[in-house]
Amino acid sequence: MKVTIDVDDKLLRSVKVHAAGERMTLKAAFEQALRQLLAGPAAAGGDAPPTPMFDGRGAQWGVDLSNSTALRNIMDAEP
Repeated sequence: MKVTIDVDDKLLRSVKVHAAGERMTLKAAFEQALRQLLAGPAAAGGDAPPTPMFDGRGAQWGVDLSNSTALRNIMDAEP
């Protein structure tokens, strides 16, 4: 189906560069982007990156990595 839309010039240039780099048509690049958008964040991002580990210990026991305030307090308290 043909659709006519107005796209920001900078965005369109970026999509064209991306499409050329991936050796795909502009149409295919837009279709891929729309499919990823509709699939939701889980499909677009894949698995979460692994938690970085230093000296093989990982996060300290009892530290809640999802609580940024608590993490900041812990980091500020350490020498």
